[in-house]
Amino acid sequence: MPLIALVVDDSMLIRHTVCRFLEDRGFHVESATNGVEALEMLDGIQPDLIVTDLQMPRMDGHQLIQKLEARPETSKIPVVVLAGKTATENAPKNHGVQVICKDIDIAVQLGRAVEQLLPGSIKV
Repeated sequence: MPLIALVVDDSMLIRHTVCRFLEDRGFHVESATNGVEALEMLDGIQPDLIVTDLQMPRMDGHQLIQKLEARPETSKIPVVVLAGKTATENAPKNHGVQVICKDIDIAVQLGRAVEQLLPGSIKV
């Protein structure tokens, strides 16, 4: 059974890029445009990985991560944070959180982050 990833980003381009990257590596991928949508989706799915932007409307990535950590059923899900270069210093540094920059080599960074959080999960 494939691993499940939840991608949360208000940018359609970033969401598509990340979803396609993960799907090409064997993940089943769901997506949401903000933290509120993501939390609603978590009532129906149990992802193995969450990839989230920090800056989104309605509920940002910081708030989403706080809510995830407060819920026993989601507190252990590894998280990859997508951040602009200027936002990386403000990104959460929690256990189980990897931070990558939204830039031209996002796929390379995402591959490294997922492999660190879920060793052996990336199919080539």
